[in-house]
Amino acid sequence: MCAPLLILLAVMLVFPVGQLLLLSVHDSHGLTFAEYRRLFASPVYVDVLLITLKVSFWTTCFSVLTGYPIAWLISMLPRERKNRLLFWVLLSFWTSFLVRTFGWVVLLGRTGVINWVLLHLGIIDRPLDLLYNFPAVIVGMVHALMPMAVLTMLSVMENIDRRLPAAAATLGARPGTVFWKVYFPLSLPGVAAGALMVFVTAIGFFITPALLGGRHQTMITQLIIDQVMQALNWGFAGAISVLLLAVVLVVFVIYDRFVGLSTMAGGAPSASRPQRLGFGRKAGAAVLTALGHATDLLLRILPKRRRRAGDQPGLVLRLVVLLLLVFLSAPAFLMIPLSFDSASGLAWPPHGVSLQWYQQVLASPLWMQAVTRSMLVGIGTGLLSMLIGTPVAFLLVRGDLRGKSAMLGFVLAPLIVPRMIFAVGVFYFYAKIGLVGSSLGLMLAHTVVAVPYVVITTMAVLRNYDTRLDLAAYSLGARPAVALRRVTFPLLAAGLLSSFLFAFATSFDELTIALFTSGGLSTTLPKQFWDEITMQISPVIAAVSTCLFVFIAILITVADRLRRRSLAS
Repeated sequence: MCAPLLILLAVMLVFPVGQLLLLSVHDSHGLTFAEYRRLFASPVYVDVLLITLKVSFWTTCFSVLTGYPIAWLISMLPRERKNRLLFWVLLSFWTSFLVRTFGWVVLLGRTGVINWVLLHLGIIDRPLDLLYNFPAVIVGMVHALMPMAVLTMLSVMENIDRRLPAAAATLGARPGTVFWKVYFPLSLPGVAAGALMVFVTAIGFFITPALLGGRHQTMITQLIIDQVMQALNWGFAGAISVLLLAVVLVVFVIYDRFVGLSTMAGGAPSASRPQRLGFGRKAGAAVLTALGHATDLLLRILPKRRRRAGDQPGLVLRLVVLLLLVFLSAPAFLMIPLSFDSASGLAWPPHGVSLQWYQQVLASPLWMQAVTRSMLVGIGTGLLSMLIGTPVAFLLVRGDLRGKSAMLGFVLAPLIVPRMIFAVGVFYFYAKIGLVGSSLGLMLAHTVVAVPYVVITTMAVLRNYDTRLDLAAYSLGARPAVALRRVTFPLLAAGLLSSFLFAFATSFDELTIALFTSGGLSTTLPKQFWDEITMQISPVIAAVSTCLFVFIAILITVADRLRRRSLAS
């Protein structure tokens, strides 16, 4: 059952990445460390690494801090209201990074929304320079990665026993103390998992820093792109990749030591690992006690409102979450009015109404070919990911397998290895075997990064499946294969189709791999979008962004309905 996945990851992940890393210590003359001496001899590269760590650290802090209230509120709401809020988080999560980042270019630009509002309110007399600086990068990065933090923390919060905070309240604990001493420690594994995912993704990010940052916000992945695309220096690109991968592996080892990789798939933290999470038990208890007392004191000052156990969350929390959801959604929604602008620039407010930009997209063979190729590659990736990932999910949930944690860690390897390192390794590998520019090559590479999402989603569906239905089928004489075909798969069909849609969306929005391996004029939609946005700023990009946003909204709606049907069955 695991063989297809093991072969795929060995051939498409371990070998290409290992080959790239080997290039950093081997050249035509044999073993050498010249690239590493060059890497550490110049302070420029060390400074870029420090900038990368700085940006990743602050992105992680703000993403977790702002994502926690959203995940907390969603976990407390009834199912219908929970689904409505979760829809907006998922919509932001799956909306293209390019669309959202381009939205911030329009929001923060000198002729953008924020400057226009400030000028018309008389707060400023000339436009502010809000782009191409460190705050702009952090805002864009937090906006891009906060949904990931929310979804990761939510998977843990939903499994917290609500009776425990209620029991603490009945024993006389005040609300602030209940939260900080009972609920918050139980949610810490989710906080740690969310922080890990955000940090690892941020450290390998290049889209947002390239579009919103200046030369002082250069990320280490941008150096890798320059070394491969411009200098063709594979050895030095490999040395930078080793440095980046080493940082990521150290973070993962620390995380696995304290929490365990199972929490990344929504599982419980390992009981054998100490739950210190950055501070000693006594110091942590003292800090949480102080926070609890401070919160209770603040609640006494605020206007009192009687509220029984089980009532809806407080008004303040709901307002905070509403503002954060507006923050997540505003850049993408901003593209809609701009896409109908009759003027040729992207200034706010729009001037007139016109469909010319949509007509220009539909008449362009480049855009249409990119859409067609992205659709075909996305469908192929979804099907292949389902065929490979579903058996592994069954094995991890139902199988009596030794080393499940090691297997889960290997499944999650594509999420551990920074996407840029994987993309460059695959590019070098494909150049040797002639797959650069092929749809098959894109499909295989996209499957590697989509399979972990299929496995995690299918595992979540299987955990909610009532296995007594299978036992009933066995007791009536059905063989395991018949029960699987006639009972299990029909009941899981909605959840499995939802996994397919997630894999499709992962492929449809993938840029990093396409940047290196698509090749030629026949490219993917994200690659065409990137080429267009780096060459010129026009309302055509807003029209494409609107189409992508609507398409992803439809996908999320369908996936959500399928997920509800799966849970209901």
